[in-house]
Amino acid sequence: VQLQASGGGLVQAGGSLRLSCKVPGTILSVFWGDDMGWYRQAPGKQRDLVALSASSGSPNYADSVKGRFTISRDNNKKTVFLQMNSLNPSDTAVYYCYLKRGLTEYWGQGTQVTVSS
Repeated sequence: VQLQASGGGLVQAGGSLRLSCKVPGTILSVFWGDDMGWYRQAPGKQRDLVALSASSGSPNYADSVKGRFTISRDNNKKTVFLQMNSLNPSDTAVYYCYLKRGLTEYWGQGTQVTVSS
């Protein structure tokens, strides 16, 4: 099962993008007990957590994106979003969405975000 990410693209520094990730129909429902989030991987680097909407409470963000990125989710539409503002070239990466239910993880195919200076 692969999540369906979209919304990436090329943007100038200071611009904004909104990523979306849809959970496919094979997963019938999304619950607040599911963790949903976004990771990113820049060329030659490891995949790092960007933002996480966890069952435990408030969203978690990487320090590098705090105050600029906002994660949200609509469980009824089985979708998680990432609003990215004030983008800078260091945000350039492939962004992957993620859902974790218990010990099972699901990933999206990745969407490229490129920020030009």
